[in-house]
Amino acid sequence: MKKFSKKYLIKIPEDISVFYCCKKKIISFKGIYHHKSLKLKTKLYVSTLKKSIQVTKIPFSKMSNNKKKILKSIQGTTIALIKQIILEISVVLCRKLKFIGVGYKAFPIEVYNNQLLHLRLGYSHQIYYKIPKNLTIFCIKSTNLFIFGNSYQFVHQIAAIIRSYKVPEPYKGKGILYDNEKIAIKEGKKV
Repeated sequence: MKKFSKKYLIKIPEDISVFYCCKKKIISFKGIYHHKSLKLKTKLYVSTLKKSIQVTKIPFSKMSNNKKKILKSIQGTTIALIKQIILEISVVLCRKLKFIGVGYKAFPIEVYNNQLLHLRLGYSHQIYYKIPKNLTIFCIKSTNLFIFGNSYQFVHQIAAIIRSYKVPEPYKGKGILYDNEKIAIKEGKKV
C-alpha cells in the first residue's frame, strides 16, 4: 500500500462491512440498518488490518489531459460520498421542525394506505403534503414535527420543502423553523 496524506484516509467503524470490486468499479457498505453501494471513478486501497480506505487519483481507464485536471476534485467528492454513506448506514437520521405562530400546526393523516401531512399555516386554505414511503414523519405535539429516514440528502430535502410552505419572517419570527435555528428579529418602523 502506498503512503497517502491523512485527508485521503477514511477509517471504517467496527460494525460496518466493506466489499470492494475493482473490476466492476463499485464499493458496497453493509451496516446495522441497511446497505448502500457507490460507483467509483478512481481506484481505492482497502486495508482490512487497519480497517481503512485510501482514495487515490488513479483513474480506472485512460483519460484525456482535460479530464485529468479534475481528478483531484473527483477524489475529494469520493471521500465526501463515502463518509456520508458510512454515516447513513450506521445511524437513523432525523430532522426536527418547530411551528411558531398562533394556529400553526401539523397533523399526520392516513388515507388509502398513503400518509398525508395536513398543515395549518395561517392561510385561507389547508395544505396537504404526501409523505414518501421511505420516510417516517410523526408529531409528538402538533407544533413539533420529526422527519426520520435513511438518506441524509432526502431527509433534509423533505424538511426544506415543508419549511418552504411558511418560511420564518424576520419581524415577529413566525413560521416553520429547524430545531436549532435562531431568527434575527428586525426592528419595525417607528412612528
